[in-house]
Amino acid sequence: METRFAQQMKKGVLEMAVLQQLARAPDHGYALLLRLRQESGGLLDLKEGTLYPILYRLEDDGRIVSAWTAEGGSAARSRATPKKIYTITESGRALLAQEKAAWRQLAACIEEMLAQPEEEE
Repeated sequence: METRFAQQMKKGVLEMAVLQQLARAPDHGYALLLRLRQESGGLLDLKEGTLYPILYRLEDDGRIVSAWTAEGGSAARSRATPKKIYTITESGRALLAQEKAAWRQLAACIEEMLAQPEEEE
């Protein structure tokens, strides 16, 4: 079972992780779930109910845009399944840069603190 501490840490970085994935390549929601899971070694194994509110919020804020596209059609079917493809905007790239800088600063600070010797009792 995951600790509350681990859950809160992940929750704090999900937006950055989603923006990073979209900066690499536009994609639809389910594919983003798979990419996040695979590239994190399973640590970011999100549910749709976690990812989609992040995508909607980023879209509402102008950080990403979406467009419906037909994907997955085959010769056996006359219709392709529409997918909502999300793409990062310049505003989203700027936010991602800010979030990455903040993450690196915080991570360096915490690493420095953890490197300090603990007081013996």
